[in-house]
Amino acid sequence: MTDATIRRRRPQLSDEVVTYLRDQIMSGELRPGVFVRLDEVAATLGVSITPVREALLTLRGEDMVELEPRRGYRVAPLSRQDIVDVFELQGHVAGQLVARAAASITAEQLADLRTHQEGLRAASSAEEVEDREFEFHRTLNRIADARKLSWFLHTALRYTPVSFYSSDPGWRASMLTAHDDVLDALEAGDAERATAEMARHFTDGAERLLTHLDAQNFWASE
Repeated sequence: MTDATIRRRRPQLSDEVVTYLRDQIMSGELRPGVFVRLDEVAATLGVSITPVREALLTLRGEDMVELEPRRGYRVAPLSRQDIVDVFELQGHVAGQLVARAAASITAEQLADLRTHQEGLRAASSAEEVEDREFEFHRTLNRIADARKLSWFLHTALRYTPVSFYSSDPGWRASMLTAHDDVLDALEAGDAERATAEMARHFTDGAERLLTHLDAQNFWASE
């Protein structure tokens, strides 16, 4: 188990609540305009009201919830175009990072990435998929050696409902294929192909989320 995995599995309570609420909002379980019930969230997660309040302050700063005086926090508007925009941004930044990696990656670094990929392929639970996918991209971004780009990607990825994807067998299969294609492009030193494959990885994520939200008639709330 890596240090990064330990840190991800032992977050602060408020961070845990933030992750839960982000997933609920971005997967359509909490719809725009709905008020977040602090007591219900606290009971669901087995925490006190305090970390829920702290989490909502964080989410307000991310434009995921809005504070209505004397009424509380409600989910901020979220449109189809918002989803498209977020994933296009993620794909663009991730594509720039993988292009940087393609220009400098060593045989040892590529072998390390393939080891992470095999660990991901063998993952047996949604939680393990989340941890190992995080570690794969974290390793790739370190190879790119673009600190600020990596920070921007990390920030943009906050809008990704991680548990929605990790629990979807179809996404898991698609993700593994995308990683394999990226690795092959890196091995060939083909930055253009690596960038295109990474962009497709994020496009697939957007399409799956939009299909899910369409099935929920989510846009009726716009």
